Amino acid sequence: MEALIEKFYTAFNELDAETMISCYHDDIVFEDPAFGVLKGEHAGNMWRMLCESQKGKDFKIVFSDINITSNGTMGNAKWEAFYSFSKTGRKVHNKIAAHFELKDGKIIKHTDYFSLHKWAKQAMGFKGLLLGGTGFFRKKLNQQTNHLLSKFENSL
Repeated sequence: MEALIEKFYTAFNELDAETMISCYHDDIVFEDPAFGVLKGEHAGNMWRMLCESQKGKDFKIVFSDINITSNGTMGNAKWEAFYSFSKTGRKVHNKIAAHFELKDGKIIKHTDYFSLHKWAKQAMGFKGLLLGGTGFFRKKLNQQTNHLLSKFENSL
């Protein structure tokens, strides 16, 4: 199962959303601070949107510390993303802890944990420093990211 997680992150670094999605179970539930909870094809479309938006840009990820439980049903990994935030051009180095639940040889639940406040400070500067740790900011960001995802899905 470690190979599955390695395949997922290698594909992400190559901006290969289709290979990433092939690692997901049909009943995938994805969650992170930026998008909230996404299920099924919405989770896959989020990766399609993110990969498409980063092509030709300064995006890269590195991953490490992949651990799978002895019974093969859960795993963890650490990964870091390096990119320029499109709205501000500011450089972001986001450190993420990922948790996975596995079923039928695929990822059925994927949760990414990171400090939204630290991310907001890097991506948005002073405004992010002031507001990035608030529930209001998280709610607004979730609304914006899900609106972008809906627009992307409508264009497919």
